[in-house]
Amino acid sequence: MAKVVINNISKSYDGKTKVLDALDLEIESGEMFFLLGPSGCGKSTLLRILAGLVTQDSGSISFDGVDITNLPPEKRRAAMVFQNYALWPHLDVFENVAFGLRNANVKGSELKKRVMESLELVRLADCAKRKVPSLSGGQQQRIALARALAVEPYLLLLDEPLSNLDARLRDAMRNEISNICARRNQTALYVTHDRQEALSMADRLAVLKDGKIRQLGTPEELYNFPADRFCAEFLGDINIIPGKEKNGVFTTPLGNFAAVKRYDSDKCCGIIRPERIRFADSCGDGVFKATLVSKTFLGESCDYLAEANGVKFTIRESAPRSRTLGSEVMLKFDDGFFQIVPERD
Repeated sequence: MAKVVINNISKSYDGKTKVLDALDLEIESGEMFFLLGPSGCGKSTLLRILAGLVTQDSGSISFDGVDITNLPPEKRRAAMVFQNYALWPHLDVFENVAFGLRNANVKGSELKKRVMESLELVRLADCAKRKVPSLSGGQQQRIALARALAVEPYLLLLDEPLSNLDARLRDAMRNEISNICARRNQTALYVTHDRQEALSMADRLAVLKDGKIRQLGTPEELYNFPADRFCAEFLGDINIIPGKEKNGVFTTPLGNFAAVKRYDSDKCCGIIRPERIRFADSCGDGVFKATLVSKTFLGESCDYLAEANGVKFTIRESAPRSRTLGSEVMLKFDDGFFQIVPERD
């Protein structure tokens, strides 16, 4: 499968606002890469540029070193799986999967072989003669995936493919897509605004905002060590702790903490994930006192709202113990997980 290099891609639909702004990105061969970001950040536009459905204003694209920037869609070997499946309701499953192959002039026994191999890959070979409207949402999404894989694409493009499925089917399809792409060593670019999809499936991911990449790395890197407040809040629940940095020390109402990086004191904040705040049994370095204000019991975990010196924050305790609201508790941040980040919009 192909290594994809995206160089200096820009796009504006109105000539004023840049949907994509000089974007650079490399996707390794066989990698499941995710673009994560809010609506309107440019995710789907980049997918459509790669597919050849939208023309960029500037920049270039190459697959394994071959420039495909000006090739028409049918010559790019980039196949797309759409959010709404885009299946033909009047055709049976076989003909839906065969559609792209027929356009590529694949015929006869070779066409049948590749269609059935793709259907077997998504475990729907026995549905080849069924009409699309008789299938469930999950089955239709698997047919759309089979159609894309049948043309043996260099790059598989997935545009929020699970957003129309219920929670149970989404979980099942996440595993399905991950396993199929891994078995095929398929290079894939997956667009979503669902952080759980991105964190659970991606080899690497990029957070996109206003047409620019704000942070790029593995799911663990981005979740545990976000680059700024936006990335921190977009990737999961986060506590924002106000404070001031001076001479390498970040002073907060909860205590003083070493500032790993130096920032302008009025343009930074402290951050920590709720699961990285622990209940402590005794006083010690880094331990501070707080009052439990409220709780939300979630079964396997419990979220406590706590307050200390006018600052409210959330603690997430796994396998929670019985704790009394209004009581004073001692708390400690996990070493290395309290960070000072810039307050970028």
